[in-house]
Amino acid sequence: MASSPKEPSTPKQKPADERELIRELAMLLDETNLTEIEIERAGLRLRVARNISIAAAAPVAYQPAPTAVAPASAPVASATSADISKHPGAVPSPMVGTAYLASEPGAKPFIDVGSKVKVGDTLIIIEAMKTMNQIPSTRAGTVTQILVEDGQPVEFGEPLVIIE
Repeated sequence: MASSPKEPSTPKQKPADERELIRELAMLLDETNLTEIEIERAGLRLRVARNISIAAAAPVAYQPAPTAVAPASAPVASATSADISKHPGAVPSPMVGTAYLASEPGAKPFIDVGSKVKVGDTLIIIEAMKTMNQIPSTRAGTVTQILVEDGQPVEFGEPLVIIE
């Protein structure tokens, strides 16, 4: 009889825990602009995804008109970013996240084009998983280009700033 009381209580607790976990994952999707999260915990495998197929289909249907312009500009942009990432003064993103140019909205940016920086000076903040990560300068010099905008998502290795 000891096993009977445990069986009804386990299913009641499990759906509540699952619902809470699903809510947390859905909030994480919104906060990080991800489209899908999948986890496995204690034998439970859970996947939360946004339905973006309709939103993705609309731009694809809209883009065919300027196809002559899009392919011409796409290789130039990728070649330019490839060249910039090889620049000796490029500061790459050490993580995936959201780049911020200032410590808070409306505050003075850490750097501007023409700013003199020293090794260790904060260039940008990248928010990843609700953690604000200061990205320090790895070299002294003058900021010649800022390659990201405030609030822009960045990828690992993406060039953020050029320091010469």
